[in-house]
Parts: sequence; structure tokens; C-alpha cells
Amino acid sequence: MSRREQLEQLLAAEPYDPFLRYGLAMCCASDGQHEIAQDHFRKLLNDHPDYVAGYFQWAQLLVRLDEVDQAKPLLETGISVAVRTGDRHAAGEMTEFLGSL
Repeated sequence: MSRREQLEQLLAAEPYDPFLRYGLAMCCASDGQHEIAQDHFRKLLNDHPDYVAGYFQWAQLLVRLDEVDQAKPLLETGISVAVRTGDRHAAGEMTEFLGSL
């Protein structure tokens, strides 16, 4: 059973687990299944809007897909969430990444 299949099976049992949803999004992105990855990032952030890493990784995927205009507002939201939740490191990384675009 592949890593993706394992994550899908676990997520079927725990559909609101943010760590599993994030892992599946990352796995799909790594496998080149970008639309599916974006669907998982979207679901992750809809269900868990404070999951800071989701904003950064989704934005990085969008930049790799030359969708910079979509990545920027996602980063801005992610920075706001990171600041609000006290994740200074993530806020700094996203701010630096946004500045490089």
C-alpha cells in the first residue's frame, strides 16, 4: 500500500484530522497531482483555518504552478493567522517568501 493510499484510508476514518489532510495534500503535490492537492489544501483550511502550514505550502505549490496572483493573498492570510496564533517563525518565512514574489 502506498503512502497516499495509507493516508486516504486513515482520512476516511478520521475525515476532520488536519494532520492527515495536510499530509495527503503534500503527498498529492509531490506526486504531481496538483488539482487534487489544492482540493485537500482548500478543505484543510476551510475546516481548520488556523493550520498555518497549509497556507504556506499551498502558496508554494501555486507559485510552482505560475499562479503567483493566487498565492499572494493566500500568503497574506497565512501571515495574519500566524501572527494571531503566535507562530512568529511561520509568519517570518511567509513574509520573506511573499517579498520575493
